[in-house]
Amino acid sequence: MRSRMLVSLAVAASALLVSAPVAAQGAAKDYPNRPIRLIVPNAPGSAVDTLSRIVGNGLSEVIGQQVVMDNRAGAAGIIAMEIAKAAAPDGYTLISATTAASTIARLLQKNAAFDPSKDYDFVVQYAETLNVLVVNPSLPIKSVKDLIAYAKSGKTPFNMASAGAGSQSHLSGEYFKQAGKFESLHVPYKGGGPSVASVVAGESQWTLIPAPAAMSQVKAGRLRAIAQTLPRATPLLPGIPPIADTLPGFDYSGWMGFFLPKGTPKAINDKLRAAVVKAMATPEVKKGMAFQATEIVVRRPAEFRKVVQDSMVQNEKLVRSLGLTAN
Repeated sequence: MRSRMLVSLAVAASALLVSAPVAAQGAAKDYPNRPIRLIVPNAPGSAVDTLSRIVGNGLSEVIGQQVVMDNRAGAAGIIAMEIAKAAAPDGYTLISATTAASTIARLLQKNAAFDPSKDYDFVVQYAETLNVLVVNPSLPIKSVKDLIAYAKSGKTPFNMASAGAGSQSHLSGEYFKQAGKFESLHVPYKGGGPSVASVVAGESQWTLIPAPAAMSQVKAGRLRAIAQTLPRATPLLPGIPPIADTLPGFDYSGWMGFFLPKGTPKAINDKLRAAVVKAMATPEVKKGMAFQATEIVVRRPAEFRKVVQDSMVQNEKLVRSLGLTAN
């Protein structure tokens, strides 16, 4: 009797092992059959939100289901990352993975609540988000050299605005100050929109911020763009040189992509990635990304993982050098 029971259990276990991949394949075949939630770790109107909506709308057209934005701003992106980590791994929850929320925010925690390289499944990187150096147009600053000289002249006020302590604009600005060997008072705001508005109003004099947060003001003449953070010139910002032309080796840009909750079936991940790649090639998405001065850069999971890991190393060094304290 015991032998028969053991055999029955073994047969049942084998059946489960065989049926699991079959079930996953079946789920992928019907996927998606309802709307997909896209968790955005920033407020509406932010650079991350703008780009997420451009890609999300394109993805909706490709997959035939609505991609619903779920903005979960707060704690520099940690809240959104934790929600995504705990979500069901069924392919119906995506997370907009960004430099700030996925790598920088956790560096400011004593006990990090998540590890981007271990707690999520990587889907695809779809963009490289360059930062643009902008100043109030009333200032006699038209180049990186001008800005550094102005800072060293001792004229005040000369404040650097950021989207908040530990944000991409904060760290990129501090990295720039280190490279240029000058001082400028850091003034953190609650988000990219308010920080850009402060430079427009003259409350702050400059900021180094993701291009989507600033380009509409630049095009309207309310800000002057004098440089950008890619290590090379880009046709997305004609006439705006890289900071590296003045400070050789300077390179501090961000990235965006999609994560899924850990354990999402590979077949669903693969199907979703193929849809994102197709969406990025559509005229509407290309136009939207170009308007936001954001480069389309598509990388598969292994390549994307390396980008994230390298970003963690770079930002950890910068956070330590600045003496930023963990919460």
